[in-house]
Amino acid sequence: MSTPLRNVVVAVDGSDESMNALKWALDNVTVLSSDAGGSLIILHAQSPPSIAVGINPGSIPFGGPSLEVPAFTAAIEDHQKRITDAILHEALKICSQRNVNAKTRVVVGKPKEKICEVVDELHADLLVVGNRAFGPIKRMFLGSVSKYCSQNASCPVVIVKPEPEQALPAYGGQ
Repeated sequence: MSTPLRNVVVAVDGSDESMNALKWALDNVTVLSSDAGGSLIILHAQSPPSIAVGINPGSIPFGGPSLEVPAFTAAIEDHQKRITDAILHEALKICSQRNVNAKTRVVVGKPKEKICEVVDELHADLLVVGNRAFGPIKRMFLGSVSKYCSQNASCPVVIVKPEPEQALPAYGGQ
């Protein structure tokens, strides 16, 4: 893309596919300098805590009152924070290797919805996402973040497909 863009959002989830999407964006998209108001935003949409959070184990038969819910909740939140920090650290390392300064942003909620909300809020010029190449059954249950974003984002969306050696084999393939 030859025309520099003001705001480019790259959604990362820690998968190889999302990191490849980030690399693709760094290699193929021109962002205005920060002095000119441009920014590359690395966005991580963290899924909400597990449904187990908030359940009082004392009310579950054989669950026992030994597990305190606040401690359990804090442990899950701490674990999610460590995962998020690792994902953003890796993404920023990729940017640093290419001498690109990027901003990071973390949101909590359903990733496909939160990504579109942030894109709208930031008035992004482009959203870049990876494609995990789930099979039809898994995609039916999990949904496709990239498909949802391509249909609902308020800006153009680039979906970076996996490299051929990363792609899943065809059904029945070895």
